[in-house]
Amino acid sequence: MVREYIRQRFFPHIWCAGCGHGTVMSGMIRAIERLGLQKNEIVVVSGIGCSSRMSGYLDFHTMHTIHGRALAFATGVKMGRPDLKVIVPMGDGDALAIGGNHLIHAARRNLDLTAIIMNNRIYGMTGGQFSPMTPFGEKGTTAPLGNIDQAFDIVELARGAGASFVARTTTYHVQEITRFIAKAIQHKGFSVVEVMSQCPTYYGRKNRLGSAVDMLEQYRDGTAPIGSKKAAENADLLQRGIFVEEERPEYSGEYSILVNTCRRTNQSGER
Repeated sequence: MVREYIRQRFFPHIWCAGCGHGTVMSGMIRAIERLGLQKNEIVVVSGIGCSSRMSGYLDFHTMHTIHGRALAFATGVKMGRPDLKVIVPMGDGDALAIGGNHLIHAARRNLDLTAIIMNNRIYGMTGGQFSPMTPFGEKGTTAPLGNIDQAFDIVELARGAGASFVARTTTYHVQEITRFIAKAIQHKGFSVVEVMSQCPTYYGRKNRLGSAVDMLEQYRDGTAPIGSKKAAENADLLQRGIFVEEERPEYSGEYSILVNTCRRTNQSGER
């Protein structure tokens, strides 16, 4: 049962009413249940932010680390225990602002980690500042007249940096969340799953997008599956689906081969 995967003593949670992060956590739990993984096979590593509360709520091996460094800690865990499934839930800042370099280098190395990026297009926990995911012209606490920065495209950034699995969905499409996260966990290499997650408290309110339900309906109407007729007919729709799924050498496995080669060389006395 799903309840077996959560620390019930920490509930009720402190996410705002209507926040999409609980939906993402539910999808992650259901993906793990679908795969039949044991709790002691999993490590969840988070940084700081609304999304990072997830590590405290989940009854796996967990690490609640510092802002932007979730992937750095996760790298250490995976290199020390390559047998474990390491999942890294992150928000805008952890993944793409202070944590941006960690993301591109983890992708470049193709280390076997599952990065779940909850894209609510704003800094929620610290007061609604605009983030690297806030679209041009949209408002935040630190952009009351509209943001003049261009937003990252997580899919294109991850693809360009070398991630071997890249997917995108939204909190409206709950079955996709579970399916994509399950495939990402099974994939041997660096996986990125972007989930568009509504923040009615800050992003929605400041940009007059209505209630959480209204924002979910916008995800329904404003997105389309990759290659679908709907996407072909309207180029303005954000596409959902699996964009990259490739087999490439995985970093911790290659490192293990290198270490074993050095050991054999030393034992044989070769130089």
